[in-house]
Order: sequence, then structure tokens, then C-alpha cells
Amino acid sequence: MKASAYIVGPSDGSGAALINLARCLDFASVTPYGGIAEAEAQSAITPVCFFLFAAVEDVGRLQPIADAIRFCPNRRVRFSPLVYFADNPSIETITRCIAMGFDDVITMPFTTARITDRINRQIGQSLIYYETAGYFGPDRRDRVTAPSRAAESRLGGQFRRLEIVRSLSTGINVLRDDLHMLPG
Repeated sequence: MKASAYIVGPSDGSGAALINLARCLDFASVTPYGGIAEAEAQSAITPVCFFLFAAVEDVGRLQPIADAIRFCPNRRVRFSPLVYFADNPSIETITRCIAMGFDDVITMPFTTARITDRINRQIGQSLIYYETAGYFGPDRRDRVTAPSRAAESRLGGQFRRLEIVRSLSTGINVLRDDLHMLPG
């Protein structure tokens, strides 16, 4: 697969296990995450870079890394798939990952076939992303963790709705980019 994988997490334990799993998934390269500059350079070589996050005790510690990726000026990095591998699939963990703009949260069992299927969902399909003052990531309004009342998701202000397709040959293709204003 002409995509690279960055492993975000500890160098041992869950991080080491995720590196081993990712190497079985046919990525062009699998390396520990070394910062945005490295990811920007790699995105010029492999059109799609996956960021695979190993399970950590406090998922909130991942916020600065997720923000650096999601708000990166480089489109290939910014629209990269963020995938969290949860060893404990709590609603709190999933909700926090969604709020950080993760594309997917994968829970055990971490079988090669299951992970390959989930990874492949990120490529070659039309995906909707939203950008607000504090959020950039996939459309999550249909998830179980979405706000229960319409007012909670319509706080007013400006937002962008983007439709993208990730291609292993051409990278990130923005099909639509619509700016909207909601009454405040």
C-alpha cells in the first residue's frame, strides 16, 4: 500500500505491539511519530499518512498531537486518518477521541483482517469533514456520542463543511469546500 503509518504512543507495550501490527498491514513505511515536520516531509513521498495511536492510560494526553495534525497547514497531513487503538472501549475514551477529530476508534480484538478492513475504509471513499473554531475532523453527528439535542450542536457561528477523498495515488482531494454561517 502506498501509504505510511506513524505510530503515536509509548516505545514499548502498546506502542511496540502497534508497530508490529502495522508492519503486517502492508504500509510502505511504519515509523514512530517524530513530529509534524517529519510527517510533512513523508507526505511528499507517500500521498497518505496514517497516524495510528496506541492505547494510553489518559487519552487526553493525545490532544496536543491530534491538534498539531488536525490544524497543520499542510493538507496531506491535516486530512490524514487518525486511528486510536483502544484496549478499553469506554464511552468516555471514544467521546474524547471523537472530540479530538479522530477518524476511527478500533477496539479489541486487533486482528489483521479486521484492522485491514477499517484502514481501507479511509481510502477511496467520500468523507465529510467539519471545521469550526475548536474542531476539525470527520462528521460525527450520527454517532452514539453526538449531542442529544439539536441546540447542543448548533451553537451559532461560522463553520466549513468539506468533502474529501483520500487516494493512494494522488493524496487528499477536496471535492467540496462550503462555508456556512449559523445564527448566533
